[in-house]
Amino acid sequence: MTAGSGTSSEVVDERLLRTSPLRKLLGRPELGSVVGALAVFLFFAIVADSFLRATSFGTVLYAASTIGIMAAPVALLMIGGEFDLSAGVMVTSSALISSMFSYQMTANVWVGVFVSLLVTLAIGAFNGFMLTRTRLPSFIITLGTFLMLTGLNLGFTKLISGTVSTKTIGNMEGFDSARALFASHWTVGGVELKVTILWWAALVAVATWILLRTRFGNWIFAVGGGADAARAVGVPVIRTKIGLYLGVAFAAWVSGQHLLFSYDVVQSGEGVGNELIYIIAAVIGGCLITGGYGSAIGSAVGAFIFGMTSKGIVYAEWNPDWFKFFLGAMLLLATLLNAWVRKRAEATK
Repeated sequence: MTAGSGTSSEVVDERLLRTSPLRKLLGRPELGSVVGALAVFLFFAIVADSFLRATSFGTVLYAASTIGIMAAPVALLMIGGEFDLSAGVMVTSSALISSMFSYQMTANVWVGVFVSLLVTLAIGAFNGFMLTRTRLPSFIITLGTFLMLTGLNLGFTKLISGTVSTKTIGNMEGFDSARALFASHWTVGGVELKVTILWWAALVAVATWILLRTRFGNWIFAVGGGADAARAVGVPVIRTKIGLYLGVAFAAWVSGQHLLFSYDVVQSGEGVGNELIYIIAAVIGGCLITGGYGSAIGSAVGAFIFGMTSKGIVYAEWNPDWFKFFLGAMLLLATLLNAWVRKRAEATK
């Protein structure tokens, strides 16, 4: 009896075991992307002399931020097990709606901005609603939305403006204040920094807080790991997926307003293909295509890798035609590295 009592008292609940810092590090989904970012940085620092200039750093950050704004909610959507192939053209749709509504209604541009927000969120809700009601793959649903938006962008722009681009709204009331919010810049130590960097940092911070500190974040991981199993334990799968698509739509609205107020006019054919870049940034950042694993911080690192590569090739004075090759190679290497890191993390448990 005494021996039995002593044995049972020595049993320790595995939930109380301390996790070593190395094990915690190996368990982070963004570890592989951080290693990749360091490698890309060192590579271009060696082959391109101008890459290390302060002015170059501001350019790299701007390129990264324009991708990172969208990559953060796309990463959350992928963790939830879904895709959005309409994200790229949705950015253009947001800008077109804002511009054409303001111009045609001769209203304050802020009216067009808020109308654009409502319509863009409606598009995101449509994607989520169709996905949850039809049970069709998100690839099919959002591919259909992509094609419809591409046609609507071109058709409505030509119908209203007579050309493939919008009319200028730079002289309308409210333009300067809207530009200050969505397309301003400032100089710090001789480095020009765009306001998109702040939007990017804010969205990544909010997305990280949602994933790690809220019940909704637990629902995202649960849905991505298995929708049926999540539903069985009480997770509101429909609400979660619609919420994720609304997050992508909001980021598309922010990116669209930046596009509009940076250049004053918008080309209706822009944005096609950018959805793949957002997905690539999320995958490089550690998100699994199968869902249930990843982080918003990883998507930021992935976007930063994209920024370094796109501008590093220019600073190295290489033919920009090679950019897609490097992007594809990074995607493949990052996926392999992330898979290796995940296996090592599971082996140390």
